[in-house]
Amino acid sequence: MKNLDDIENWNEKQLRSLRCNLNNRIKSYQSFAKPKELQKSHVLFDLGEEQCKTLLVKVKKLEKNLKNE
Repeated sequence: MKNLDDIENWNEKQLRSLRCNLNNRIKSYQSFAKPKELQKSHVLFDLGEEQCKTLLVKVKKLEKNLKNE
């Protein structure tokens, strides 16, 4: 997976994959007191629940923009 710095340049498939990962990570935060630690190489490494929710909103907007083009 790529770096989040250039997320605006990601294609639809990459954004969909990130959206799924974010949904799973948010669900993990809600289901467990201490969710599983992610590897440093994982794109969501070191993101908290609120950061994941904010990023999810951004991803959904980017996906919508791609579909409207």
